[in-house]
Amino acid sequence: MWRDSGGGDFEQPPVGTHPARCVRIIDIGTQKGEYQGKATFKRQVVIAWELSNELMTEGDYAGKPFMVSRFYTASLGEKANLRKDLVSWRGKEFSDQELTGFDPRNILDKGCMVSLIENDKGKIRVSSVMALPKGLKLADRVNDLLYFSLERGEFESKIYEGLSDGYKKMIGVSPEYQELMNPSNASMKRGPDIEDLDDSIPF
Repeated sequence: MWRDSGGGDFEQPPVGTHPARCVRIIDIGTQKGEYQGKATFKRQVVIAWELSNELMTEGDYAGKPFMVSRFYTASLGEKANLRKDLVSWRGKEFSDQELTGFDPRNILDKGCMVSLIENDKGKIRVSSVMALPKGLKLADRVNDLLYFSLERGEFESKIYEGLSDGYKKMIGVSPEYQELMNPSNASMKRGPDIEDLDDSIPF
C-alpha cells in the first residue's frame, strides 16, 4: 500500500493540510549529494505518514489511504528540519534530557497534521508537520507499522528485504549498510558522524 509522495505517475494526494498518522521510519544511511558544486554526505531518515481522510480512487489501491513521506537529515541539532517538525508536532520544545534519550520509534502510530504543497515539477511534497487539533480523532490505521534501522543490534535483514527496490538501492550503497555486510573489511570507510553534518544545507 506504499505510495511515496509525488512518486512517478501514481495518483497524488490533494494539496492542503491533512490529518495523518506516522506509519514508517526508514533509516537509509549516509547518502552522497551535491550542494553548490560540492559533495555532501548526510545520514538520512525517511518518515512516512498515512493520510487518514484522503483515499486513493484509482488502480489496485483504490479505497486505501494515501501515504506521503519526507527525507530528513538524521539530526536533532538546533537548525535541523527534523527537530523543527518534531517540535511543531509535539507542540513544545525538547529539553536537553529528552533530546539525549529520544527514540524515533516513539512517533510511530502517532497522529499529526501534515501540510502538502506542489513543487515546481508538479509533485506533491510534505512541507510541514503540526500537532493534531485537540479532539480530532483519526480513522483506524490501515498500513502496518514499519521501523528500519542500520544501527548495530537493530538491523533486521527481513525488513530490509521487504522494502521497495528504490529504498534497497539507496540503503545498499550507504557505508552503514556496507559495514554491516562486511564487518571485517578494513577498507570500508564510514561517512561522517551525524554530529559532523552541516544541517544548514537544504534537503
